[in-house]
Amino acid sequence: MSTRICILFFLFLGFGSCLSAHNIIRGKVLDATTQLPLEGASIQVEGLSYGVATNRLGQFTLYTDTSITAILVSYIGYETQRIEIRSPEEVLSIGLEPAAIDMDQVVVSGADTKSLNTLSKVDVGLRAVNSSQDVLRLVPGLFTAQHAGGGKAEQMFLRGFDIDHGTDINVSVDGIPVNMVSHAHGQGYADLHFLIPELIQAVDFGKGPYYTTQGNFTTAGYVQFHTFNALEHNLVKMEVGQFNTLRTLAMVDVLGTQAQARGQNAYMAAEYLITDGPFDSPQHFNRMNLFGKYTNMLDDGSLFTLEASAFQSKWDASGQIPERAVEQGLIGRFGAIDDAEGGQTSRKNLSAHLVKNLNERTYVENQFYYSQYDFELYSNFTLFLNDPINGDQIRQKESRNLFGYQGAYHLSSELANNPLASTIGIGFRYDDVNGNELTHTRNRRENLMPIALGNIDELNAFAFIDESLRLGRLSINAGARLDFLKFDYVDQLNPEYQTLSQQKTALSPKLNFLYELTSNWQLYFKSGMGFHSNDTRVVVAQKGAEILPAAYGADLGTLWKPAPRLVLNTALWYLFLEQEFVYVGDEGIVEPSGRTRRMGADLSIRYQLTDWLFADADVNYTYARSADDPEGENFIPLAPDLTSTGGLTFQHPSGLNGSLRYRHLDSRPANEDGSVMARGYTVVDAVLNYTHRRFEVGLTLENVLNTDWNEAQFDTESRLFGEVEPVSELHFTPGMPRYLRARVGYFF
Repeated sequence: MSTRICILFFLFLGFGSCLSAHNIIRGKVLDATTQLPLEGASIQVEGLSYGVATNRLGQFTLYTDTSITAILVSYIGYETQRIEIRSPEEVLSIGLEPAAIDMDQVVVSGADTKSLNTLSKVDVGLRAVNSSQDVLRLVPGLFTAQHAGGGKAEQMFLRGFDIDHGTDINVSVDGIPVNMVSHAHGQGYADLHFLIPELIQAVDFGKGPYYTTQGNFTTAGYVQFHTFNALEHNLVKMEVGQFNTLRTLAMVDVLGTQAQARGQNAYMAAEYLITDGPFDSPQHFNRMNLFGKYTNMLDDGSLFTLEASAFQSKWDASGQIPERAVEQGLIGRFGAIDDAEGGQTSRKNLSAHLVKNLNERTYVENQFYYSQYDFELYSNFTLFLNDPINGDQIRQKESRNLFGYQGAYHLSSELANNPLASTIGIGFRYDDVNGNELTHTRNRRENLMPIALGNIDELNAFAFIDESLRLGRLSINAGARLDFLKFDYVDQLNPEYQTLSQQKTALSPKLNFLYELTSNWQLYFKSGMGFHSNDTRVVVAQKGAEILPAAYGADLGTLWKPAPRLVLNTALWYLFLEQEFVYVGDEGIVEPSGRTRRMGADLSIRYQLTDWLFADADVNYTYARSADDPEGENFIPLAPDLTSTGGLTFQHPSGLNGSLRYRHLDSRPANEDGSVMARGYTVVDAVLNYTHRRFEVGLTLENVLNTDWNEAQFDTESRLFGEVEPVSELHFTPGMPRYLRARVGYFF
């Protein structure tokens, strides 16, 4: 397939139209206040549809065969500037001032293959994100479910995948991986609770396996969160709510305006949250987050970033309960069979990132990162199925050190007078996991039987090349990624010491096309291969067979701006995933998972009704089936088929702002033959704030209609205490009932 990609690429080079670069305009775009670069700012030639976007350093190079009198520089959330071109040789330095969001600033032409990021800039600028779950919901079509007292990573759903806690989506924060390979609870476990929501500046996401920079777990897609490099203002905030909820937040600049004028910024943030939740047995949830970040725009235009964070939480949980226990009146919807579930976790991160400006055409990125991570979780999914006396509670535990490096060389050049952007990248990630444990326990205190215990060393080294060529209205992006993975496992329950080792390589080619029909209408076709790795214990047990399943995907879509304040995105897509063997972390066993195919349609709408009122909607349909099972027995359990989110958001000049939003997840099969159905739901949330220059007060009302809904649902075989025979039925964690929170914040 990689050979075909190369042939197609060079065919297009041979037959593509030429753009004679008679004029070249270069410059950089900065935030006028912080003097930090604005990545993704739009540079448009006045009167033409042709344009480009700025890179990581805020730099741009604009090629055109016509004389340029002026350019328009825009960035969502900033005032658009018209810049007259007096001399093509002049390197422009453009500072943009913050302003209210206006959909008229959304630019379709000049975008790259990450077209959906155009929508995410609007969403991040408008939506108030007040919880860790809200963070992931910024991705259109991505749903989350919490089912372990608030401290466990959310279960995720996207494009017909029950992603579990991260198996098929690559998640990162400021370049630091969130997913954990060979995790004690599940492969790709992505706990995002160390990210303070108010610090999010941008969300970069893409659906499908089409991006060379994204490796392991990028099958359904990827999400990259970027925190602010500088604070707009200092903030202290307190929030109180039902169920004994208290949240405090402080975000403080530590260098001041004089350092900011020299391109230096530093701030610290702290978050503390406690809540008991709506359950009959209090959750006793407790979370602390600390975060610090320093950025320096160097004299040569390079950008250095240093950041550190620390996170810890602990909680009790009521777990998933069987429907029959509620129907028989043994417990209520918010009751528990085993309320000794719960756990504790912590993570510390350190990252150094340098974007080095070599010359007007070239820059290099280098990032080193380190994470120290601990995890301990108590669960009881089957109640008294396997042990009718003591129950089936288990402990999953691990301690991990994560080291990594990623670097990239970026070059802007021309090929036959056509703009060519080239990126070559290398990197590695090394996970040193100690005491990866699965133990049968009782009431958290008593160890009944060890099931699995071992040490894991896992290395993922990678290299990629990415080429983007612009041929008039047509842009072609082609690339390939090579991942090398090495898996080592030492079974500590084996009396004889032995290191079991396997290694594998995955090649993932990509080919994408983007065509601008008009300045406001863009078509795209994306294709590529991706993969997700499997747990080291699967790899060594299978002797390396069928443990890096490839995903083959294609998207055909359009980004259209039919009116100045209306943007539409539509896509038809297909994804095929190979046969694999998976490790069931809750049981310590290896089982096969057959080939699957998914296809669907996505629709996203963003519309500005007035200067201060905005509407949005995302509708996603998926047809997901097993490729090897007979019709009627080929459902993929819990795979969503129809999902939708949307609402109204307002930001009135008087200071009043808020939103009324819904999310809908349709009923879907919970098992392979559809005999057990996971119940769908529609939940409505409301936010109302009054924001002044110096303070903000607000209310959040979750589940306005007080809907009874199931947040997490599974078809599970279990046995209640005293039951003679086990029963297989729907087990669930109830969703949040009507939940009111009030907050007050002070800006300084």
